[in-house]
Amino acid sequence: MIPRDSADYVVNGKIVKGVAQTIESGILFHLEPIPEGIKTMDYRMIIDGLWTPDPLNPSTVSGSSGVLASRILLPGKPVGTFDRDAPGTFRFNYRAAPGETITVGGSFNDWDPFMYEMREISPGYYTLALPFSPGVFHYIFFHRGEQIPDPANAKRLLTRDGRIVSEAEVFR
Repeated sequence: MIPRDSADYVVNGKIVKGVAQTIESGILFHLEPIPEGIKTMDYRMIIDGLWTPDPLNPSTVSGSSGVLASRILLPGKPVGTFDRDAPGTFRFNYRAAPGETITVGGSFNDWDPFMYEMREISPGYYTLALPFSPGVFHYIFFHRGEQIPDPANAKRLLTRDGRIVSEAEVFR
């Protein structure tokens, strides 16, 4: 990957200032479309010339040859998408292991973790559509006793009581 701007790099323990844009950074990304139905991805990294599992990812698996690889869960359908078929409705979506109990609460139900249980419509994919008046609201998912902001919604804020919650808006 070629950097866009001149930058400072550490080379052999020394800071090199103003590296030209034409100098390769040593970082390479490979992007590939995710095939339908794939729920996990196993990967390894090359660090100092050696293939290794990701040292920052605690989830590892051993392949048939005994080589360790890191594993991540891939996102499913978008979470927290506006249901365009029903004006004034917001559809909550969440991915978890099959057979779990997932609920949603927020500013619309005084953060009650028991009022709205999501329905599992396919293994590990939970959804719930609720009617709302137009406007902004805040919400979180409840899973295994934890309060989880929507992983697919980047709009988040910190509440007065120190919770990180997701923010969404319903349009007319």
